[in-house]
Amino acid sequence: MKRIILLISLLIPVCLAAKVETPDIVPAPLKLEMGKGSFNMKGVCINCDPNMDHQAVKAVRQLADRLTLVSGRLIEVACPIGLTRVVEKGNLKGLYFIQDASVAPEGYKISIGSKAAVVRASDFNGFFYSLQTLRQMLPAAIYGSTPAPSENWRVPCCEIEDAPRFGYRGILLDCCRHFFSVDEVKKVLDVMAMYKLNRLHWHLTEDQGWRIEIDKYPRLTEVGAFRNGTMIKREWGSNDGIRHGGYYTKEQIRDMVAYAGARGITIIPEVDMPGHMVAALASYPEYGCAGSGPYEVLTYWGVSKQVLNVGKEETMRFLEDVCAEVADLFPGEYFNIGGDECPRDEWKTDPDCQAKIKELGLVSDENASAEARLQNYVTARMQKFLATKGKKIIGWDEILEGELAPGATVMSWRGTKGGIKAASMGYDVIMSPNIYCYLDHCQSTDLDSEPYCITQKPERAVTLTKLYHYEPYEGMEPSSVHHVLGVQGNLWTEFIGTDDYLEYMLLPRLLALSEVQWCTPENKNYERFIKSLGSHELPILGKLGYNYRKPDELK
Repeated sequence: MKRIILLISLLIPVCLAAKVETPDIVPAPLKLEMGKGSFNMKGVCINCDPNMDHQAVKAVRQLADRLTLVSGRLIEVACPIGLTRVVEKGNLKGLYFIQDASVAPEGYKISIGSKAAVVRASDFNGFFYSLQTLRQMLPAAIYGSTPAPSENWRVPCCEIEDAPRFGYRGILLDCCRHFFSVDEVKKVLDVMAMYKLNRLHWHLTEDQGWRIEIDKYPRLTEVGAFRNGTMIKREWGSNDGIRHGGYYTKEQIRDMVAYAGARGITIIPEVDMPGHMVAALASYPEYGCAGSGPYEVLTYWGVSKQVLNVGKEETMRFLEDVCAEVADLFPGEYFNIGGDECPRDEWKTDPDCQAKIKELGLVSDENASAEARLQNYVTARMQKFLATKGKKIIGWDEILEGELAPGATVMSWRGTKGGIKAASMGYDVIMSPNIYCYLDHCQSTDLDSEPYCITQKPERAVTLTKLYHYEPYEGMEPSSVHHVLGVQGNLWTEFIGTDDYLEYMLLPRLLALSEVQWCTPENKNYERFIKSLGSHELPILGKLGYNYRKPDELK
């Protein structure tokens, strides 16, 4: 017996000295160097630099409160004066958050030793993302609200230096084709924040529904927010007979903006124009073209030839009035004006539009029709107007047709060519190609194995591996890649009508997208990513109540 005890006592130090397993962190940090040993977070004393943003301190307190709940040991947060000097002297014990202007925007540094851990960042997002990384290194119980004092509340000793590859890391959420509650949108914001996405492109106006309250034009929500049924799959002429709709009040939107901001996310509104406006025309038919109508909020999908009459000054004032109210609700620098899929057939015969074409001296040539240049006029005018509201415009890649004023940002959706062209012309670009980034597309080439969606051909599927391996700079000249602001995934909802289905299409592809947006190419590794999903991320998503598709590699 004594020999056995002696043998065990000799083995224990060897086990303790063994290298700690690398934690599962998604998106993968820029640099991660593992040390030996671990740091106990249970009952840890947390000190925040008094120069930190108050929201950053609040986020630290939220983590401390959660850790107190689940670990069963009280954790207090203090902001003592002169903390930076204390940290510089060393001999530390506890967890420290230090404001450091030398750290890259949205980046952070974490140094974890056996007695102390120091986190450095220069802005709120950097501190917030450091907290997401610390969460991922803790037991999964940190994401719950049930006490779990028996868990090992230690994080491995390591050095992390991290910063995003792209400043714009977005998701588009279409709440027009199908309306989603405030709670569900917040749930999307929560999972975006976990994986360090920072832009929600909120699609709020469409042919099938107007979703934002406008005081000056109340019929936009009284009429335009509701449709009399929805087509069944692709059965043209069908209707399920179920009235569908809803909209967000200004109070709800202000709450959503604040909720997103507390998670490092800026919401970018989209008011699509001059096409995709049938819901608005059903509400105010006087802004339509001559001979068009009657108007009804569309119950079917596709592109309508009914568009705004942009030759009338009253229509342009309507757009300016609407955009003014929308801009006042969203403090971010960008405003998306759409500009996609606008048939110009009605403009060819409308007297007002033709008169405006003549007034502006617009002519057709080999590059663009006079009607295409009329849309350029709308884009340039709205760009100039929104600049008075402190906004820069984003538009889909159709705004490149004809002439585009300097300062606009192009969102490339029809493959990658639009983005490549725009960047080469000196415009800033957000890459969102449908072949890689459309999250409404089927997740498997075996279409019959998946819920019904917009994908009709196997080659149009956006599988997890296809999205993960997307390289935004591919095909671009090195001299123009600096114009790529970032990458966005788009979740359109023609065939997505429930919360569970929305989450199923979003997850785990959002996690793959996060590595495209955050990681440098050499720092991506699909095998490591899949392992992290299976061992860590998917169980956490399940614990949080999200629905998701299990990757084929884990089935």
